[in-house]
Amino acid sequence: MTNTTNTTRFQGGVSRRAVLAGAGGLAAAATVTGFPNILRAQDKSLKVGVYGGYFKESFDKHVFPEFTKATGIAVESVAEPTGEAWLVQLEQAARARQAPADVSMMSQVAMLKGMSADLWAPLDLGKMPNTANVLPHLVNKYPDGRVAGIGAVSWFITLVTNTQSYPQAPASWAALWDPANKGKLGLMALVSNSFLLEVAAATHFGGTKHLDTEAGQLDCFKKLAELKDNVNLWYRDEAQFEAALKSGEIPMGQYYHDVTGLAVADGQPVRSTFPKEGGINDSGSWAVTRASTKLDLAHVYIDYMSQPSVQALLSRKVGTAPTIPRAKTDLTDAEFGAVSSEIAPIVPRYDMYQTKADWLNEKWTEMIVG
Repeated sequence: MTNTTNTTRFQGGVSRRAVLAGAGGLAAAATVTGFPNILRAQDKSLKVGVYGGYFKESFDKHVFPEFTKATGIAVESVAEPTGEAWLVQLEQAARARQAPADVSMMSQVAMLKGMSADLWAPLDLGKMPNTANVLPHLVNKYPDGRVAGIGAVSWFITLVTNTQSYPQAPASWAALWDPANKGKLGLMALVSNSFLLEVAAATHFGGTKHLDTEAGQLDCFKKLAELKDNVNLWYRDEAQFEAALKSGEIPMGQYYHDVTGLAVADGQPVRSTFPKEGGINDSGSWAVTRASTKLDLAHVYIDYMSQPSVQALLSRKVGTAPTIPRAKTDLTDAEFGAVSSEIAPIVPRYDMYQTKADWLNEKWTEMIVG
C-alpha cells in the first residue's frame, strides 16, 4: 500500500499502508434499498480508525460518504498512529472501558496480540452476510473459533526492477540470490516487515510450512545470509529506495506493487513482477474493541465494507487488493493487475512474529543485517 509518495497509506507495521457499535443496536427503520439486511440508522455514528495520511484521505473522500449515504450512519474517522502504538492505546483505553475508535484497521501481528489479550469483541458472521465473500486466510479467529477480525484491505510486496538495467523481468524470487546481482538489491530492513524468511522458504524449501520449526527458521536465516553481498541497501525509508530504483542506482529489490504502479504511470523506468512463487500478501483487518458500545453498528460497517462493489471501489480509489475473489468483483484485467495477481500469494507467518519476535529480531541482526 502506499507510504511516502502515496506511501503514507501504511505507516509503521502496516507502515503505509471500525466502528464502536452502540449497545442499543440499530434503530428500527426501513431496510436500505439495494443493501439487504442493513437497517437505516437515524442519528447514529461510528468512530473508525484507519491508517493516516493518503490512506485516510482516500477513505474520507471516496468510502465513508458512500457508507453514510447507504446506511445513515455517520463516520468519524480517526488517524491511527504508526506501528503497534494504536494497539497499546486501545488496550489501555479498554481497561478504562473507553474506545478511541469502535472499529479499527489492524495489522495482522497487532490482531494476534489483541487476541491474546482478548481485546476484540467476537463478531457474528450471521449478521454480516457479505463477509462470506472474504478469502479464508483474511478471517481472524480466536482458538475456539470465534471471529475476531475480518479482512479490510490487502496489498502486495513484489519483486521490482529498473527496466533499463533489466530489460527482461525476473521470473522468480531466486533472482535475489543470483551472483550477477551483487550490490544491486534494496530490501526492507526489518525481519517483521520484509517477510524475507517466507520468501526464502517459498523459493528454496517448498513453502512457508518450512518455518514451522526453529530448525526450519534457521535454514531460512542461513539462506538469507547468502544475500548479504547482493544487498546494497537495507531500507526503512521507502522514498530512499524508490528514488534509487528509479535512477537505476539500486536496480532490483522488494517494494509495494501499487506504489511501483504509480511510478510506472508517471513514466518511470520501473516494473513490478509477481514471481512464480507469488507476491507477499500483507493485509489489515477490521476489529472491534470490547470497549465499544456500538457492536451492532460495527457489524453493519464491516458487512458493508465486504461487499464486492465496495472492494472494487477500494481497488480503484485507494489502491488496495480486494479481500474477496477477483471473480466476485467487476474489476477489469488492468484494474485488477494494478493491485493484485492471480498467482497464489506468499502469506506471511504472522504467528511466528507474535510468538518469537525477540528471537527472530536477534537472529536477523546477528545473521543478516549485523
